[in-house]
Formats: sequence, C-alpha cells, structure tokens
Amino acid sequence: MPIDDLEMRCPRLGGPVNFGYCRRCGEDGHPCFKILDCWWQRFDVVGHLKSRMPREEFEALGRKRPPVKITSLLDLIEQAQKNTGGR
Repeated sequence: MPIDDLEMRCPRLGGPVNFGYCRRCGEDGHPCFKILDCWWQRFDVVGHLKSRMPREEFEALGRKRPPVKITSLLDLIEQAQKNTGGR
C-alpha cells in the first residue's frame, strides 16, 4: 500500500484521513502543521518528508505553530464548503 493511502483519525477533523491529505492540506498546499505529531507512530514520517522536501521547507515545518482556534475553524469550514461544492 502506498504511504499516501495510509489512514488514521485526524484529531483536528475528527474523522479518518489519509497521509496524502495531511501532506498537502496545510497552508498553500504544504503539509499540515501536525503531520509529525500524528504520523510518527505509524512510520518514519520524519525520514519520509526529509527525503522528499527541500531542507528549508522541512525545517519550517518544525517551526510551525497551530493557528488561532477561530482561524482554524473558519479554514476548516471553508475547506468543507469547497469539498462539497459550496452547499
């Protein structure tokens, strides 16, 4: 099974997501700020991302802080609207 197809429960969304989603759901299509926290028990996520990301981008991932809760909620609502066609 490809790594992008691995699934787990997302603590932010409350349901199952695959690693591929986590790899690109963050700001500007970058990885989620929690990707290292969530996936380290499943596989070597640090090694995987280090081998596939520019060094500066990977280091920036380690410095990211969670967004303010209201901003995060608004972003999640916007993403859900986009995924459902704006209904």
